[in-house]
Parts: sequence; structure tokens; C-alpha cells
Amino acid sequence: MDTKPLTVDGFLCTVPAPGDGPGTARFELVVSPTDDLVDDVVWSCTTSDPRIADALLTEIQSGDLLHVSGVLSELDDPAQPARLTVDALEVLAPAPARALQELVLDRYGDYIVVFDADTDAVPVFNAHGQWVGTAESPDAIGSLIDTHERANGGGG
Repeated sequence: MDTKPLTVDGFLCTVPAPGDGPGTARFELVVSPTDDLVDDVVWSCTTSDPRIADALLTEIQSGDLLHVSGVLSELDDPAQPARLTVDALEVLAPAPARALQELVLDRYGDYIVVFDADTDAVPVFNAHGQWVGTAESPDAIGSLIDTHERANGGGG
């Protein structure tokens, strides 16, 4: 068996599962060395670090972009896939659907506003999806809409 250190970025392919022992987990990571889908590689990964296993099993979701480091083990049997034993993991970006779950869309008459818990700024669009502007805070939404309607001769 040949082993070598490896660090890669990839998307969590499936929901992580508990490993063979306590404090372990296994998961698959899609690594894209180029922008071409035919070059994508699915890495079988494991970890025996209880902190990483806990994060994988309770916090990290399918589709999250991860930065992982560990040891790649290539087995002598070419029919067996290589396995990456992960000893360091960082979430670079949440899955797009997960990021959208943290946003709240609301209607203000003919307008749609987007609330994000990470910022006071509120993007505003009309009901047709055309950009109106960004309110500095939720309290400024009404003023932004009023200004937009005066400048555009009426409704959204």
C-alpha cells in the first residue's frame, strides 16, 4: 500500500455516515481538477478525528465546499478505490441551497425584499424581478420604495 499527504478542495457528495468505530465518519468528496465535468473525481474519505467526525455528522451538509487534508492510501489492488484519511477539514462555503435557507423573502405590495441575518442591508426588487435598490436597514425599505415610485411615475 502506497500513502502520501494530500490537500484538496471538493464538494461533499453524499450525507456523511458514521464510520466503523466510535468518533469516526466516512463520506465522499467530489473533486474537480478542471471545469470539465468529465474530469470530476469522487474520493472515498474517512476520519478518525472525533471533532471532524462530529462536525460531519451534525453540521456539515451535502453540497458544502470543503478543504480537507490527510493521507491518501492507494491500495495494491487497482480495482479498490484510493481512500483519503482526513485529519483536517474546513468548510469553505455552504451548499447553495443551504445558503438560501438563511435568507427570507418577503413582499411589500408590488415589491420583494430579501432579508439576510448576516446584514442590515435589504435588497429590494419589483414583482417583475427588476432591481430597485438596497435599503440600508429594514426601517428604510418604505423610503426606498417611495423614492423609486416617484422616480418611475407610480407603482413597481
